[in-house]
Amino acid sequence: MNSNQYQQAAARTLISEPGLPISGKNLMLVWCAAGLCGESGEVMELIKKDVFHQHGIDPDLVKKELGDCLWYVAGLCSTLGLDLGDVMQDNIDKLLIRYPDGFSSEDSKVRADVEG
Repeated sequence: MNSNQYQQAAARTLISEPGLPISGKNLMLVWCAAGLCGESGEVMELIKKDVFHQHGIDPDLVKKELGDCLWYVAGLCSTLGLDLGDVMQDNIDKLLIRYPDGFSSEDSKVRADVEG
């Protein structure tokens, strides 16, 4: 599955107006951003329990939660009229400028992709 196919399939399950005080685009933005925060917190909880509680980690559970994160990212893209593939490519382009030879602590301080 490519990013465009994923984004289209994910958009099928975005909610319609549930009768809240906000509606339309604002509702979708808040819903998807809040959902992304919640799901990323679930990823962190799995990692925390592995690292600090020494419970071990189940990659399949992490995969499930990452999928939920991706769904909300795709929802934000759909709501804002962004192409998920373009978002992915723009991020790689930024990283190639910031870290031309792969990650380094020094490059992370310079941030060549940021003017100013």
